[in-house]
Amino acid sequence: MEKPQEPLLSVASLTKSFPGALALDGVDFTLRAGEVHALLGENGAGKSTLIKCLTGAYRRDSGDIRLSGNLVDPRDTFEAQALGIGTVYQEVNLLPNLTVAQNLYLGRQPTRFGMVGTRRMNAGAQALLSRYGLDIDVTRELSSYSVAVQQIIAIARAVDLSGKILILDEPTASLDAQEVRMVFDIVRALRERGLGIIFITHFLNQVFEISDRITVLRNGRLVGTRDAADIERIDLVTMMLGHELSQETVAHKAARKSEGEVAYCFRDFGRAGTIEPFNLEIRRGEAVGVAGLLGSGRTETAEVIFGVRPHDSGNAEKDGSQLELNGPRKAIAAGLGFCPEDRKTDGIVGDLSVRENIVLALQARRGWSRPLPRQEQIEIADRFIDALDIRTTDREKPLRLLSGGNQQKAILARWLATNPEFLILDEPTRGIDVGAHAEIIRLIERLCEDGVSLLVISSELEELVAYSHRVIVVRDRQHVSELTGEEINTDNIVRAIAADSQPEQAR
Repeated sequence: MEKPQEPLLSVASLTKSFPGALALDGVDFTLRAGEVHALLGENGAGKSTLIKCLTGAYRRDSGDIRLSGNLVDPRDTFEAQALGIGTVYQEVNLLPNLTVAQNLYLGRQPTRFGMVGTRRMNAGAQALLSRYGLDIDVTRELSSYSVAVQQIIAIARAVDLSGKILILDEPTASLDAQEVRMVFDIVRALRERGLGIIFITHFLNQVFEISDRITVLRNGRLVGTRDAADIERIDLVTMMLGHELSQETVAHKAARKSEGEVAYCFRDFGRAGTIEPFNLEIRRGEAVGVAGLLGSGRTETAEVIFGVRPHDSGNAEKDGSQLELNGPRKAIAAGLGFCPEDRKTDGIVGDLSVRENIVLALQARRGWSRPLPRQEQIEIADRFIDALDIRTTDREKPLRLLSGGNQQKAILARWLATNPEFLILDEPTRGIDVGAHAEIIRLIERLCEDGVSLLVISSELEELVAYSHRVIVVRDRQHVSELTGEEINTDNIVRAIAADSQPEQAR
């Protein structure tokens, strides 16, 4: 009997924790030479932490990492590169103001008598890129080439530096279909050369096109590893979301009907490379849920509507009148509010007080030249601290000192203080305790009763089912399905997320 091939990379019982969070909980992972292994999972699954442990950016707490059977312990990214592990990220980690050749040989330029051998470096860069089918002028600045070409240059550098394992972290997120094919041709060639490739992406069609095996993480734990040829899309989505299809589905609480007037209307609204043009009407007092895997276009839909990433196609209307939504300032003036997914980065201003955070959007709409009187700020803050039960000993306490749930409620208070007509909530219950979770769901239902239009993005399918009048399903940056009435249940949402809109491609 033929002896099984020893894995190129073997991870056993890898554990990594941060204050208050267990990011990796005894994760096992193997990578074979000459395979593309997709690493999948939603936000907080542990993908980034695992990669950072492999590349020396993080020191693991416990567990073993073996490379070709030998125990390794990379203490930084340079040591990981020396061991043979290279990484290419979505945002090309090179210097756009330097030439292609300078980027390829950054930190290791050929020298003679202490001087950089520019001619030698350019010749080496030209020869290196020719192996990847690129015939370009290596003396031009990197920024003069497309993102796809920059990705291939980054791959060429990583492989030349490392040469055993290539980690691709969302490499196709900013590429069009033709550019994806171009990068995948390179990946297939590297696989043929015997490299082990870890591929992180949120595009399921790409997973099935290029991958040999798939590993899914959820909440820092290994869910399982499957051969790509042997798993159905719906089973893969189930592994990622943790939702088992069953006859006992979580059904819509009530056959809700959207009977109010159309308040906001979006026609062919979108942004190239971010979200495909979509049509969407939202009525007064209606909660429209948005479902999809991370990276599917859920958050991008919200950001384009609010003008964080201004739309470049279509138009918007409010009460039948044309609406300009080319930036957050215009959106706020039009009655919109937006509670972002990442409250720590995009939401709270941690060093400002609870009071200052609550009045922030109202002050921005009013204009900084007309400051809200202090007493009015206090009255507004106290009203929402009481109404939302924000647990703080003092309204002047820095918001960063409050719990995650109370920070989330303070951001909600910020937008409620502006009396919004249309409120976008991106993952409003993520990372908060059970009590705050229930309060925010009750608040969503109360806002609908008060006539506020809501667009609610959530990974918690049962939540969406409970309070949504309609559910929009987003996949591969397109709005692909709309569920209404009795159609709204968790099984139907999962099926819509997993549906394959493209013909299967040969691997």
